[in-house]
Amino acid sequence: MERKPQPPGDTYRIRCPRLGHQIPFSYCRTENRGLPCFKTLDCWFQHFEVEAYLRLEMTEEEWNKAFGGPPKPKMQSLLELIEQAKKGLEETS
Repeated sequence: MERKPQPPGDTYRIRCPRLGHQIPFSYCRTENRGLPCFKTLDCWFQHFEVEAYLRLEMTEEEWNKAFGGPPKPKMQSLLELIEQAKKGLEETS
């Protein structure tokens, strides 16, 4: 199978090791607050030239935020999401 430089459409899905079900690339591309999931490169490299595509689509700062460091522990990510939700509720009140 020849790898393509563009991502497949949303009808093409692969199993997400984090969620445990089939998802399209478009989900992985924006899952991390608008940035790609930290596992995007690992999950999609066999399906298309994901690194080349994302390097063209992202700024250096975005790349470093998404892939530059170790992933946050799940508990920390959950606590941050809870804080964001609280702030959102306070702003709408």
